[in-house]
Amino acid sequence: MLEQATIKKINEFIHAKPRTVQEIALLLKVNWRTADNYVQKIEAHEGTISSRTFRSGTRGALKIVFWNNTGLPGASEVREHLLKQIEAGRHKMDFSPSEIFQFVDKNKGKIIKLRESEYNSKENLNRFLKHLAAAEQQILFFSGNMTWSKMANHDKEIRDLLENLSRKKVSSKILTRVELAGIDSVRDILALNSRVGWDAVEIRHRYQPLRCTIIDDKVAVLREDLDPADYAPKELDEKVSLVYFIYDQEWIDWLQKVFWHLFRPAVSAKRRMELMGPVFHTKREQRSFN
Repeated sequence: MLEQATIKKINEFIHAKPRTVQEIALLLKVNWRTADNYVQKIEAHEGTISSRTFRSGTRGALKIVFWNNTGLPGASEVREHLLKQIEAGRHKMDFSPSEIFQFVDKNKGKIIKLRESEYNSKENLNRFLKHLAAAEQQILFFSGNMTWSKMANHDKEIRDLLENLSRKKVSSKILTRVELAGIDSVRDILALNSRVGWDAVEIRHRYQPLRCTIIDDKVAVLREDLDPADYAPKELDEKVSLVYFIYDQEWIDWLQKVFWHLFRPAVSAKRRMELMGPVFHTKREQRSFN
């Protein structure tokens, strides 16, 4: 466990100006590998710092650590406006990912339209699993109640992949509603921590409108569901899902900051389940009490 005093010391050092991992190692009087391990832990669990490796794969590779300005995710007027919309939203219909996508570089994003049957198809699942499987460090999930699909095996295959990634030391952070509806999904995901032997997955409770997955710094995948019931007659013929893929580093960085901005003050799933007590018992558990 990384001590809070060490975290504070590194944060203050980085806040002053960007540093190399070697400079952090000298500050703490540890070797480069230990300092890099500290940086990765703070980056994954605190979100206060970020790092970039230049000339990766060469003998001259250089890893720079810099302050992640999570306190100001609305760095421009447009982004400030978007952040306010996201903060005000509680459900997925309260915000459209198209509001973000319209500002993405046209060469660094794509969008696909899927009918309900296509969204729940094996092909679409495999597309999503392929993106998840590419994770090397961390996955951030903006979720509703962690039910990723109506397809019977869809959720299980995602959980299995997250467990495999956890064994490779890839961490997952999930911002979701922790309530009676979907509580089994929360428990199933948290259970993998005991199987892999470390806190690979952290879940926190919050109502928020985004349905988005961010894989490392590689891609942000957002989803928007459109239902004819929400529109005037004949405006929309059938249920469809729009899936947005963003590869624009500038917007991926911003979405990461928005995630930490919402995640940090949110209540942990474990504490919420402890406080809510019997309310979260499933029908199976309730029967066992009788």
